[in-house]
Amino acid sequence: MAAEFRIDLYSDTHTKPSQAMREAMAQAVVGDEQQEADPTTNRLQELVAELLGKERALFLPSGTMCNAIAYRVWCDPGDEVICDKTAHTISSETGGSSALSGVMMRPIDGVRGIFTAEQVRDAIRPIKRHSPVSRLISLENTSNFGGGTVWPIGEVQQIYATAQETGLKCHMDGARLLNAVVKSGAPSKAYAQHSDSLWIDLSKGLGCPVGAVLAGDNNFIERAFRFKHQFGGAMRQSGIIAAAGIYALENNVERLEEDHCNAQRLATKLYSIPGIDVDVDCVETNIVFFDVIGTGLTAIDVSNALKAQGVHIGVVGETKLRALTHLDIDEAMIDETAEILTTIIQKQLG
Repeated sequence: MAAEFRIDLYSDTHTKPSQAMREAMAQAVVGDEQQEADPTTNRLQELVAELLGKERALFLPSGTMCNAIAYRVWCDPGDEVICDKTAHTISSETGGSSALSGVMMRPIDGVRGIFTAEQVRDAIRPIKRHSPVSRLISLENTSNFGGGTVWPIGEVQQIYATAQETGLKCHMDGARLLNAVVKSGAPSKAYAQHSDSLWIDLSKGLGCPVGAVLAGDNNFIERAFRFKHQFGGAMRQSGIIAAAGIYALENNVERLEEDHCNAQRLATKLYSIPGIDVDVDCVETNIVFFDVIGTGLTAIDVSNALKAQGVHIGVVGETKLRALTHLDIDEAMIDETAEILTTIIQKQLG
């Protein structure tokens, strides 16, 4: 049985629904979403379509399903998807892109998850009988394993222009798109207008218990709905959880800036601890990667010592850890985490 932690920095997926969100869920009007007869689900889809400036949107159980469905809509089996080498779809979606959508991934060696239009051009394969067909470009915004990096809107524009010139489609994995929007000041529609499909997650910084919403034009969503059913995504009276998404979009977007400030606060405090390596300037949103190689401890050593004192931070390498701030983390928790880490490392260094 998983332990409960006083301070849970493992992931922003560990947020808990607030009492107000739970009340909204309890009061939701529901129907059969498979028949497009759930009013609350329909409203959520309309809100997201409007937010992103797309014709339609589709409520799905997860962002992983959003990616798999988008790949399946845009690609034929055996086609290739161009993405960064650190992409979540490569490392953390159990190979679903190939198992469910039948596509191959063509990784680009970007910088902190961000690649250029020139790199995309280099990755597009010439049409040959014996080669896979380059069909789709997939961007992840923000870049999780890039450290929460925000895609510059200018680079997104150039990549989209390249896609149009070469006959490819552009998809955006928007697991933390709203973090990028809050950080950059660019509206959601600015990213969306340079993407043929994209989605936003509800279960991370927005604090919902489950769900993501995929958006695109009418034809894309019609095909996506078919694959939603094929992939097991029917949810029936989904208004109960869609209501959480509506509440989050109305109440929890602007406050993402607090998470970004807390991430900066954590990184700054970690920087002052001997033996810890962290690039404060690279902390753009709510993700902090740091290395304890200078302490003589492994990441697992540090993680276990933190757990013993009620703090949960993820291990991502032999000496590397990842912390994510979210709506259940406040400044006092950040300060306490830094104090506990300081004590752990001082004890090790003597």
